Amino acid sequence: MESIKIFAPATIANVSCGFDVLGLALDTVGDEMVIRKTSQKGIKITKIVGQDLPLETHKNVAGVAGLAFLSALNYDHGFEIEIYKNIKPGSGIGSSAASSAGAVWAMNELLGKPFNNTQLVQFAMEGERLASGVAHADNVAPALFGGFTLVRSTDPLEIVKIHTPDQLYATVIHPQIEVKTSDAREILKSTVLLKDAITQWANVGGLISGLYTEDYELIGRSLHDTIVEPIRSILIPAFDTVKRNSIKAGALGCGISGSGPSIFALSKGEETAEKVAASMKSVYKNVGIDFDIHVSKINQQGIKII
Repeated sequence: MESIKIFAPATIANVSCGFDVLGLALDTVGDEMVIRKTSQKGIKITKIVGQDLPLETHKNVAGVAGLAFLSALNYDHGFEIEIYKNIKPGSGIGSSAASSAGAVWAMNELLGKPFNNTQLVQFAMEGERLASGVAHADNVAPALFGGFTLVRSTDPLEIVKIHTPDQLYATVIHPQIEVKTSDAREILKSTVLLKDAITQWANVGGLISGLYTEDYELIGRSLHDTIVEPIRSILIPAFDTVKRNSIKAGALGCGISGSGPSIFALSKGEETAEKVAASMKSVYKNVGIDFDIHVSKINQQGIKII
């Protein structure tokens, strides 16, 4: 193939209790990208539709991730990238991750898959470094692997794909305010109380066990964040009300998607997920803040050709 068109999914990072280590991929929202081989060396961003983002390779997360890919490969040519941006930057559902992961996945496909998904995560993390100042993997990993993923280690990098129950649905509301990942990281404490850390570790273990055993009640009991959410939630208008109403509507659990301002909830079944969406909408209509909302099954495939 000389060119390829792909869908790169939005993602939910942290999933309440798994700060920087857990993530999941969505099915109904994501970027589209066209990547083609060129005779010239390097990466060239030729078009961005949907958002005002830099075309300069070194200032664009897809360009930086692509350069990391090329630097690990003995390849005499290059690539052009078109990005059709459907995930708003600063939304908290993996905008930079979709572009970064999508670029390297497509290049890998065009060259006959010289790298595995874990290696592709490493390259895509360089795009995340540009976007947030930290090369984190909790968004790019589920985008590339699909489903739920655990970043067990970053040095050396080890990604574990986690079983996803078939009836698990995500509801995500994005209030139309921007919270930069770098700012959301800056407000976090550098130390935590041991009792809070113990609670958090227990919830991560409970969530993963619940996913493998398809114990939806255990999943719900484990979707609690004692460390990050209490601090970051102050940046999100009406967060506590959205969370309380989502649980009343039947959600298993509710929390901040990535660094926010998006709020996610997980539910058993699409019908409940839609009820949760209605409860979220009502809160922001009353507050008077515009929003986008998505109801999605968990995307088991990750990035795909379209």
